[in-house]
Amino acid sequence: MIAKVTEAHEAPEISSESEESIVKKRRVVVPGEIIVSGEDYLPSEGTRREGMNILASRFGLAEESGRVVKVIPVTGTFIPRKNNVVIGRVTNITFNGWVVDIDSASSGFLPIDESPRFINKNEMDQFLAIGEVVAAKIWSINTRGIDLTLKSKGLGKLEGGFTFRIIPNRVPRVIGREGSMIMLIKEKTGCDITVGQNGWIWIKGQNLDDQIRARKAIEFVAEKFHVEGLTDKMEEWFEKN
Repeated sequence: MIAKVTEAHEAPEISSESEESIVKKRRVVVPGEIIVSGEDYLPSEGTRREGMNILASRFGLAEESGRVVKVIPVTGTFIPRKNNVVIGRVTNITFNGWVVDIDSASSGFLPIDESPRFINKNEMDQFLAIGEVVAAKIWSINTRGIDLTLKSKGLGKLEGGFTFRIIPNRVPRVIGREGSMIMLIKEKTGCDITVGQNGWIWIKGQNLDDQIRARKAIEFVAEKFHVEGLTDKMEEWFEKN
């Protein structure tokens, strides 16, 4: 569901020029397509080497960062990883914690001990009730399931506002390098925004118009994920909207 963008994700906005100096132009590739040639390049996620060539092993966005070449998937389901911040909805309360739907094959479990403060077991629904939305971090993935925690800055119950979903693999573009894109959207709309790696996003603003503007901006980025110089295009979008 949704993960909140906190100060930990935030950083001063960087220009598309500075980003360009770090990451070469991205382009859409299909499996088997040659991305680069040469022994100096190193294959990473979504790529493989065949002789002098590095080929795409999946459909996605090819990216060269220094000598490392990878393909960022643009479709697919959320794959939980340790330290992911996710947004979920409480679906059940047990004697020692909360079951949270995080839009994954397995539900998340938030133990009462992973709350930021003492919770009386007889009053658990006063802290988090069924149906309420929470931003949490994945701290463990094991055979029993996915364990969550609230013991980190910016995590907890998300009140007010609304949530919506984008394709999880496009979350990195929405956040931007060092948090630059989401910071821009927050500054332009004045909204509090939480972005979960599971694709769920929470927005809360001073009024409905600001919230809708923020949502449209995020959907614009998610739709134009493959476009170069997206920060500049986002600035232009705000001037027109």
